[in-house]
Amino acid sequence: MFRRILIANRGEIALRIIRACREMDIQTVAVYSEADRHAHYLDLADERICIGGGPAAESYLNIPRIISAAEIADVDAVHPGYGFLAESSHFAEICESCNIAFIGPSAAILAAMGDKVEARKIAQRCKVPVVPGSDGAVENESQAQEVARKIGYPVMIKAAAGGGGRGMRTAHNDISLVKSFIAARSEAEATFKSPILYIEKYVEQPRHVEIQVLADRFGNALHLGERDCTIQRRHQKLIEESPSPALNKSIRRELADAAVRLCKEVEYVGVGTVEFLVDPARNYYFIEMNTRIQVEHPVSELVTGMDLIKEQLLTTCGERLRMRQKEIRFEGCAIECRINAEDPGFGFKPSPGLIDGFVLPGGPGVRVDTHAYSGYRISSFYDSLVAKLLVHRGTRREAIATMRRALGEFVVGGIKTNIPLHEQIFGHTKFLRGDFDTGFIENVMALA
Repeated sequence: MFRRILIANRGEIALRIIRACREMDIQTVAVYSEADRHAHYLDLADERICIGGGPAAESYLNIPRIISAAEIADVDAVHPGYGFLAESSHFAEICESCNIAFIGPSAAILAAMGDKVEARKIAQRCKVPVVPGSDGAVENESQAQEVARKIGYPVMIKAAAGGGGRGMRTAHNDISLVKSFIAARSEAEATFKSPILYIEKYVEQPRHVEIQVLADRFGNALHLGERDCTIQRRHQKLIEESPSPALNKSIRRELADAAVRLCKEVEYVGVGTVEFLVDPARNYYFIEMNTRIQVEHPVSELVTGMDLIKEQLLTTCGERLRMRQKEIRFEGCAIECRINAEDPGFGFKPSPGLIDGFVLPGGPGVRVDTHAYSGYRISSFYDSLVAKLLVHRGTRREAIATMRRALGEFVVGGIKTNIPLHEQIFGHTKFLRGDFDTGFIENVMALA
């Protein structure tokens, strides 16, 4: 097992990793930016090292500074968390070249699955359905129009190196395709340093369902069920739940089998998520694989009783999986709400600032993962996540009732949050019935 690891991340996920490591007697080194200097979670680490200024490019995305900190602190592994460098094959390769274990899959796997065009090819190779689209990268607007006319409008233009909804545009005709192609290419270049795009058929009224997977270095892979991530805004997830209210037993099994098959095809190691779109006719299509721990991983922890950070550490350091698929039990329904510092009433405008009151909900079936507290300042440099509010109950109906109670108890003073939006969603008839798709926020709630 690892002796000492550096956490190349911040906030809630850094705290989550510190806690798991403390329980496993692993020492932790927390790096931080000047903007995070006073964060309380740093006190729980065995050592802390400042790696630069507030902007992520000066700190959490600065590979030379992170590697220098790792060498100075004499760690034998680096945990990238999620976001920032978590899916950077370049970062993983540098860690490997410095004899520092990267807690995640190999650089080669990160590169293959991080390239959405290559990932589609791998999925097709192991007979996992993909959305109809271009055979590879699309070089220019004319080629994009040819592909779109062949598969039929509407289409999605996507960045090959994309993620988090960046570098994505929808087009309904030739004219909008050209405009969208140029915009997507510009955003992809600016965000991912790669202008490569590809095209897929736009799946109308889909569910977004992902399968949590876990694999070791000995060719063993298993799934931990699905999470329904359909409630989202501009491809950014807001609510996740397990099990999905839209899947039957047959589709659930097919999705899980496809995800495990994909893991074995690429010889995946560690935790990961295989993501699918499911259309109203219950046809399903692979869209991407997230080669890291997910923001919403606690949903799977609650329904399985497993600690995914610990499992990630064990498999990455070379341990065999400690269980077989048939030994995993799925209990009840778990739901997560992402509590963000933003104002839904004013176009989801970010709301950084000082939290001057912080009252967490509690009681049976409630879990809150957060690094925030009263007196904590939400920085404008990073994402707006304040907390992850989770509930776990015997049925979906009970989980919704508990979530409504918990949202009513949650107080965050001094800044705006999306708690009122969550309260609206959990009172909406279509959500209560499980009758929604990825356009729920924009089309049903009429919020952009």
